[in-house]
Amino acid sequence: MKSKLNPFWTYSLAGTLIVSFYPLYMGFRVIFDMIRQGQVFSEDYPKYIIPYTPISLSVIVGVLLMPVIFRLAKRWALPVASALSVAVFFVSELLFENLVIVMSTEKAKLEDWQMFMCVIMPDKYETRTWRAVDILIGDYDPMFKLHFYLISVLIILALLNCFYGFGNMVRTGDRRKLKALVLQAVSTILFLSLSILACFTAFFRDGELRVGPVSAVLMCVYFVIFGLTAGIYVGSFLLAKNRVFSLLLPAFVASTVTLLMYIGEMILLSGHLYRFGEGFFFDALGGLVLAPIDLLIILVSGIGCAGILTAISGREETA
Repeated sequence: MKSKLNPFWTYSLAGTLIVSFYPLYMGFRVIFDMIRQGQVFSEDYPKYIIPYTPISLSVIVGVLLMPVIFRLAKRWALPVASALSVAVFFVSELLFENLVIVMSTEKAKLEDWQMFMCVIMPDKYETRTWRAVDILIGDYDPMFKLHFYLISVLIILALLNCFYGFGNMVRTGDRRKLKALVLQAVSTILFLSLSILACFTAFFRDGELRVGPVSAVLMCVYFVIFGLTAGIYVGSFLLAKNRVFSLLLPAFVASTVTLLMYIGEMILLSGHLYRFGEGFFFDALGGLVLAPIDLLIILVSGIGCAGILTAISGREETA
């Protein structure tokens, strides 16, 4: 079994290191600047060191230790690897947040600067206009990081589910979870790709709460894929369980984490949300911050997750 796992582990580790080159480079560059001059100038700040450098480090650790964890933890390998990698993420994340100083017009910890990048790209920072939202350096709240942490932990868990799921298939020859793992891999890659696109474009937002059509579509798709990825993660462990339970729980998780993403955005935007258009369908409902389109997105995440899992479970039964 060891000889079967080794080639998969080697290719997985090599691929992870290659894909992680830029996030690791960003981290080393920031550390070098901090050692040399005690701060990082905003014009030299690599985009999105938080959260992608800590994410990369955590996934590398999880993949690197795969043979050891499989040997020692056996059937508990994935939970052990997931807990270890999430711990690595939060340790490295908090170290970067609290030790790195970014110099713009005034000094700010990296966590402050990162919050601004989620709202509007740095090259537009000086010309931004705030109408309903007023966020200034120095008013940073740790709760601003809620959706960063949600995104990061989901990426870590989903990636490790793929690596350890396929690794276990290689070790044991058990292919019962193949369709679910392929589905998890597709949703995770799509979600990670959209997250990277958001890093470099902020989905083309201009600092106003009402976004353009392209931005609105990308944000809607991102929220739905976020929920689907979480739901599929849970569903991949329930394929052999009660049919109703194995569909309803992942659907509930998908909708819930999508709602949590909205809550994270609302905290970041001081109690507001981005608006995807004009009219009743896009405006807040009464005392709610959510608009009908937002509720629809939350429902689509759950219903879509249940539909996808129904399709793959139905094929397995007829196979």
